[in-house]
Amino acid sequence: MRFLNTPERTFLQAVSGLAYANPFLPDRTKHERRALGSDFVPSDPVWSVRVSNPEEPRVNAWRIHERMEALAPELRRRLPAGATAPETDLVLYEDAILYLLYYRYTNRFYAAAFGTAGAGWGVYRDFLGDWKSFFEIPGRQLPSVRDPLHTFACFVQIVRAFHYIFTHIVGNSLPAARLRSAVWQSIFTHDMRRYRRSLFDRMGDFPTLVTGPSGTGKELVARAIALSRYVPFDAGKLVFAADLTEQFYPINLSALAPTLLESELFGHRRGAFTGAWQDRRGWLETCHPLGTVFLDEIGELDPALQVKLLRVIETRTFQPVGDTASRRFQGKLIAATNRELPAAIGEGRFREDFYYRLCADQIVTPSLAEQLRDSPDVLREAILFLAQQVAGVEAESLAAQAEAWIHEHLGDDYLWPGNFRELGQCVRNILVRNDYRPAHRAEVPADGDLAAAVIAGALSAEDLLRRYTTLVYAQCGSYEEASRRLALDRRTVKAKIDPGLLAQLRRSVS
Repeated sequence: MRFLNTPERTFLQAVSGLAYANPFLPDRTKHERRALGSDFVPSDPVWSVRVSNPEEPRVNAWRIHERMEALAPELRRRLPAGATAPETDLVLYEDAILYLLYYRYTNRFYAAAFGTAGAGWGVYRDFLGDWKSFFEIPGRQLPSVRDPLHTFACFVQIVRAFHYIFTHIVGNSLPAARLRSAVWQSIFTHDMRRYRRSLFDRMGDFPTLVTGPSGTGKELVARAIALSRYVPFDAGKLVFAADLTEQFYPINLSALAPTLLESELFGHRRGAFTGAWQDRRGWLETCHPLGTVFLDEIGELDPALQVKLLRVIETRTFQPVGDTASRRFQGKLIAATNRELPAAIGEGRFREDFYYRLCADQIVTPSLAEQLRDSPDVLREAILFLAQQVAGVEAESLAAQAEAWIHEHLGDDYLWPGNFRELGQCVRNILVRNDYRPAHRAEVPADGDLAAAVIAGALSAEDLLRRYTTLVYAQCGSYEEASRRLALDRRTVKAKIDPGLLAQLRRSVS
């Protein structure tokens, strides 16, 4: 008797693919459809919080789990009975049982991770019992040597990561979906198997650079990554080694003078400078090995401090101000900026070697205008999401009021140069005064008046870059040539093109 028949093998192959898939990429749907066949429930391929209709997005995943609950005991029964089982089938069995155990316990993991009353990590004992029943089989050696403790920690990490990405990075557009999938990869890489085997405790060695316009949620991205790091579990004490919510250290680099910033980051010894009355530990030394230091506005960093941070990345060591003894930084670095760092390198304001060490892992946050071009419904969902934060039970009425006001006074083609931060300010202004006056509402006609608008100071830096990029692209008609003229990456040029302004420019030429 063979271990698996053909339909079972096909099903387990789909489950295996799904178990290791990025949940925010389209491959997830492909595996679900293959596993369920005619029972597959068509759904939106973009997994995002739908504030107006908060339904469970994983309906197909739960259906697959139900099938696994029925099939797993039978597969387990066959194994010690001497069934012919090639190694490939046994690997499929292992992956499928991992999928089963994750979904069997995911609600209890979530309750314990996010503080539901009465929940605790005693769930590990039940998890371990099920683990042994499926993986410790007398007379049968499974191909992989797995550790239940490590797997338990990985499962809880996945629960935390999905929560922070899914509930904090909102938007049902494809650009938002790509952002969520990029954050998932920053946490787990593109290969979850390799991550589970050997990279789970090494991701802190890789700095992450988050770029994008102001107000697009770069700190939300940083928090999602920081709060989703792997944390070892102590089975004896039934506790995790760290509470990541207490290990996130955000620093706005543009808010501090270089001398003060150096002390904040690296610390100082008593007497190192005027006013240094005692030794002080900086954030790099204070940071827990599982913690994260978030350096916002990295594009504003003084070149001398860029050199010192480059050394931190390369050697993981630093020296406090006024000290010759080295300290070791054991946490993770995440940096963010709304500046075009390649352009800053060309101007001599940002070190090229520092940039290339930062961008080994890079995430780009899309503008609100980019999301709206893909899916106009993003605005309604974002307004309701923001209204819930400021108005509580009055959220729906405030959202309706804000949406109507925006439609009447700003129009459906308003580009939101301040992105989600501006939209949040708009919602709060409408709540208080039923009015909102954009700081950058001045309209700039297509071509000649651009210079006048610059002289008048009527544009934000983002407006200027967007409009000038569109103007150059309209003149040359090529992303490559526009990229060369502007000294920007081709993808950046493409992202900055304003379709409405481009059409206006082309009409003026014709």
